[in-house]
Amino acid sequence: MEDQRHISFFTATILEWKHLLKPEKYKNIILDSLQFLVTQKRVKVYGFVIMPNHLHLLWKMEEPHLRENVQRDFLKFTGQQLKFNLAQNHPAVLERFRVNAKDRQYQIWERNPLSVYCYSVAMTEQKLEYIHQNPVQEKWKLAETPEDYYYSSARFYRVNKDDFGFLTHYLE
Repeated sequence: MEDQRHISFFTATILEWKHLLKPEKYKNIILDSLQFLVTQKRVKVYGFVIMPNHLHLLWKMEEPHLRENVQRDFLKFTGQQLKFNLAQNHPAVLERFRVNAKDRQYQIWERNPLSVYCYSVAMTEQKLEYIHQNPVQEKWKLAETPEDYYYSSARFYRVNKDDFGFLTHYLE
């Protein structure tokens, strides 16, 4: 519980690195879920980026919520919403997420997402820079500059614009 005082760097990946999060409607499922978690005072979100096949978050759990529970619920809810939309609109794509598991027919997220605590401001800043640079990397080329990529917190930090209404500055 003591570690939960720190910001967490969290990475979740779509099963087999498939590019499921490319459409806006699927990125918006993630954004809506983050908005809900902030509104319900389960987390504070300090930074994020939603990429075509993974996402990175800098967030901190609000007491009494535990990191494991919030992460599990976030992935379960977003996975279900993505699955429901695929079943309704793209059943052939949903079949690419069929798994041979005892507890599920389909799996959207890879198991065991990465979650590490940031024990210093320097580590938080390093992770934030990493997050914001993701879309401009050579292999992605999703934007010219970090702040040009909409599905990221870069604009919040670089030009003081919060397009989402749920971000908190990491120094607050």
